[in-house]
Amino acid sequence: MQQLLLLHGALGSEKSLQPLKESLKNDYDVYSFSFQGHGGSELPENDFTIAGFANEVIAFLDQNQIDSIPIFGYSMGGYIGLYLAKHFPERIQRLFTLATKLNWTIEGAQKEAAMLNPTIIKEKVPKYASSLAQLHGTNWEGLMTKTAQMMLNLGQNPELNNSDFESISIPVLLSVGDKDAMVTLEETIRVHRKIKDSQLLVLPKTIHPIEKVDVVELAHQIIRFISN
Repeated sequence: MQQLLLLHGALGSEKSLQPLKESLKNDYDVYSFSFQGHGGSELPENDFTIAGFANEVIAFLDQNQIDSIPIFGYSMGGYIGLYLAKHFPERIQRLFTLATKLNWTIEGAQKEAAMLNPTIIKEKVPKYASSLAQLHGTNWEGLMTKTAQMMLNLGQNPELNNSDFESISIPVLLSVGDKDAMVTLEETIRVHRKIKDSQLLVLPKTIHPIEKVDVVELAHQIIRFISN
């Protein structure tokens, strides 16, 4: 059976992808894992970086004796997948991204980071704080702080630029929901036009959180893309 690796987004874990994993298990040998500091694992001392997360993917593939594999990446996971496609193309057969922020600016990063304040979230959105605590344990506040800092760093120095996208040679499908408030169709189209072998998919009636995505339809699209 063909293999497939799923990469979760910021403030998520492999549990976030469990429904998708279930939908794909009859078609693929599906792998997933939680990045360091996510899912209750110990927070690293160093700052989060896309390069660091990409190295975790390579280590995971090596540990499981996987030479090359198709990857699905949600949000941050898609950005990590694109970084891998640029720097480790021999390890990725195809890449399917969903809801991946591609246009990182100082102003945009500041806006996104401002929404990741643990103190405010505990006060204003206690249900969300509780769900993060269930997913990540007591580390969730530190995880959120490190994630916000990573966004600010990406705004200052994006880890992928136009020339990086233009040099990606593996097949890539960039997908975005038509009602995604974080990722615009315009930025997705812009990068789609820079990647030589890329496809674009717009999911109707779809917002950013993966928990709100039609998993059956998403699984269908992943199977279609990987099988081509």
